[in-house]
This record gives sequence, C-alpha cells and structure tokens, in this order.
Amino acid sequence: MSKTKNIHFDSKCVHAGIDDYEFGPVVPPIYQTSTFKFENAKHGADLFKGEREGYIYSRMGNPTVEAMENAIAKLEDGHKALGCASGMAAISTTFFALLKAGDHVVCSKAVYGPTNTLLNNIVSQLGIEVTFVDASYNDEIKAAIKPNTKVVYIETPGNPTLCVADLETIAKYTHLANALLVVDNTFMSPALQQPLKLGADVVIHSMTKFLNGHADVVAGIIVVNDENTYKHFRKTLNQLGGTIDPFNAFLVHRGIKTLSIRMQRHCENAQVIAEWLEQHPKIEWVKFPGLESHPRYEIGKRQHYGPGGMITFELKGGFDAGETVMNIVKFCQLAVSLGGVETLVQHPASMTHLTMGKEMRAEAGITEGLVRLSVGIENVNDIIKDLEQALEQIEVKEEAHV
Repeated sequence: MSKTKNIHFDSKCVHAGIDDYEFGPVVPPIYQTSTFKFENAKHGADLFKGEREGYIYSRMGNPTVEAMENAIAKLEDGHKALGCASGMAAISTTFFALLKAGDHVVCSKAVYGPTNTLLNNIVSQLGIEVTFVDASYNDEIKAAIKPNTKVVYIETPGNPTLCVADLETIAKYTHLANALLVVDNTFMSPALQQPLKLGADVVIHSMTKFLNGHADVVAGIIVVNDENTYKHFRKTLNQLGGTIDPFNAFLVHRGIKTLSIRMQRHCENAQVIAEWLEQHPKIEWVKFPGLESHPRYEIGKRQHYGPGGMITFELKGGFDAGETVMNIVKFCQLAVSLGGVETLVQHPASMTHLTMGKEMRAEAGITEGLVRLSVGIENVNDIIKDLEQALEQIEVKEEAHV
C-alpha cells in the first residue's frame, strides 16, 4: 500500500514519489546516466516491446525523473505525469500530441507570452485554427467552440492579468463538444488548485515556478488522467525530445517537499501587500484573487484553496511610471519568471509580453502601466518598504480642471 494514500496534502509533498531503492536512501538517488545495460538480448527486446518494466535510455525514462513525475501526479490527483525540459516543452508537447491539421483550439487571451506566440506563429501554420477568448466569461468560450474544436486551453489565473476562469463550467462545455480541457496551473500549483478534480483532462505546469520554488531550475510537467493518454503523450514527448534531465528532476522533487508551507507564506504576504496597494494613491487598480474587488472573487473562493502569490496592479502614469518603478526597486528584484522564494517584479508591456504587440496586449487586458509582482516569502514589511520608496518617485500629472 502506498504510504501517500489517505494522508494530507502537506504530508504528500514530503513523501510522494519516494520508493524503495537499494541501500534505503531517504531521498531518490540521482541516476545521472544516459543509458542502461540490458541483461541479454531478450531483455532488451522485451523492454523495447513494452513487455517488461525497466529503463533503456534517459530520454525515454529514468528512475530519478520517474520519482519526481509520480510525486507531482499524486499532488495533482492524476494518473501519471511526464517531466519536460521546460514549461514550453510541456505546452508544445501537449499541442502536438492532441492536434492535427484541420483541428481548432480555443485559448485564453491572457496566457504566457510564448504560449501565444507558439499558437500564432507555429501551430497556426500547421493548418490548425486558433480562437482567443476572454476566459473570464463562460459564454465567450461556449460561443467559440466549433465542431472541429479538439482542445480548450485555459490558464487560470491568467498571466499577467490574473483573470479567473470557472473551470467546472468550462469543463462541461468542453466535454459536450467531445473536446479536451487543458489547464495551465502554474500560477496556483496543486497546493491551491487541482484542475483535474474540477473536470480538466490535462494539467500543465512550468515547474520553474512555484513547484520548484527556488529559481534554479527550468522545467515543465504534464499530468494526465488515464493510461492511454499517458502512453500517447509519452510517445510524443520521446520523439520531440523535450524531456527533463535527472539532476533537474531531483531539484524539483526536493523543491516540492516545501511546496505546501511555501504557498502558505506566499498567500499570506500577497494578501497583505494587495490590500496595501489597493489603498495607495498612485495605484489605479489591483487584481488579486484574494481581494473582494476582484471580478471573479466568488469563483476563486470556490475553486482555490488560497489566493496565490501573484499580484497585478496598474500604475497611475502608465508606461513611464512602470519604467520608473522598475528602475528604482531595490529589495524586489527586477526579473522575469515567478514563484520563487524571492520577490520578483516586472513590467509585461516591455518584457514578457512585448512580442504580442501593443494591440494584442490591449485586447488581453495588458495595459501600459501594468506591473506583475511575484510575492516571495521574505518579511512582508521589507517588500512593502521597497515598493513604497519606488512609488514615491512616480510623478502623476493631475488633469486640469476648467
């Protein structure tokens, strides 16, 4: 019997994916090998035919990688998982596994910039149609689904606008059309949201972010619900070659041991900062799932176990104000990515979503003064102090009164 059965989530973070290895290590050893020896010719043949369990070549499977995959599959309440070399490797593998020429994808407008670029510049060139919608509105998704729709792809909360999608309702619309719901769960992690329980068919993460949590790994994961889907995805991933290496898998597995406790601190800090920002005179608005002012606050309460560690806010003063804050912050680090123990801040219009273009950014709700804050686990007062000194430098032009 699995020792992770019928235990709490925070205990699963510590124990999931830990099997019995030779010599009894407490953590899985790093199998830093490219290939594995066969006992004889028949053993090798049986492995290639899938008639025996074992390992052939680390691109096709590795014990260290499998331990990490099993751990995250358990955290997401899925069947199995596939470790990838990056979040984009997980996303591209998913699209190539599920789509062919003539198919149609419905996708959130607010998604990670490279996801948008992949769909517009590569997937669309393969004869696959893509429709972008505001996933906050169920009716938009329902209206966008066509007879040839095969995938509905949702990122919730969306990047970087933190729009929240109603996954249970979207899953119903998707399945009525015999399509599959794919959810990017990077911003929440399984500690705060478990899309498979809400009706999703496939869950994706950039493990670079909250799952690893220490800004020292680039990796992705795909979690699926059944064996047939797993085998199909495994063949696709093996052929595309975007598999994770054993050492990075080891680091991610180590990182998820503290996932539950880290997410608690991320949520606590972000709630305090969001409430402080909402009262600041140089802030136009704040989007954070834990604020009652969030337009999908009630949906978030229903499907989240916590509000997360991501905050989006609009600076009075627009693009220039955004540049000013980026150049002045000291404690908060100016960098892309998110989900690490350190607080990171960035300006999407000039950084992660630059390639989308101004018009498409505007359609996705990415305004010129929008700032994305990935709240770390430091003392919250140190984060606020740094934001305060940066905001003090913004010059907001008052409208003339006549």
